[in-house]
Amino acid sequence: MKQGLIHLYAGDGKGKTTAAVGLAVRAEGNGLRVWFLQFMKGRTSGEISVLKQLPGCTVRRGSCTKFSFQMTEKEKQTVKSEQDSLLQEAVRQAGLTDLLILDEVLSAVQTGLLSEEPLREFLKNKPAHLELVMTGRDPKPYMIEAADYYSEIVKKKHPFDQGITARKGIEE
Repeated sequence: MKQGLIHLYAGDGKGKTTAAVGLAVRAEGNGLRVWFLQFMKGRTSGEISVLKQLPGCTVRRGSCTKFSFQMTEKEKQTVKSEQDSLLQEAVRQAGLTDLLILDEVLSAVQTGLLSEEPLREFLKNKPAHLELVMTGRDPKPYMIEAADYYSEIVKKKHPFDQGITARKGIEE
């Protein structure tokens, strides 16, 4: 039986989602079935357009278009419900896929916009064959312990610090 491992791409630097997308493309190019779930991001993004075109890749994402600190309590509840449903769908499909990517799942947990216990249970009980990727900032200790790969991407310098906002095709 194939052994699936857990990847954790964390930190405040640019490149966590980019690394996950690269792995999705590599896996799909080798005939693996990929599920790419994106939490906390609902705006248009170039990588999503490409991933949706890959025949072996299923993309699911919510409608979140604001930072959590910009949301009303009602919006937070709506987003949380939607993201909990995304995770439930992923758990149901986990046995039928080879690579599951939970992009920005760490941020969703950190902001309280995803119920943590189902994720914790999933990490304990994931199918043995499943390759799992989680991205975001500030991983919880149990996430680090569960990970087989743990890469921390550290920002040393970023154009945002000079007032340059996200550019289409590069950061979005």
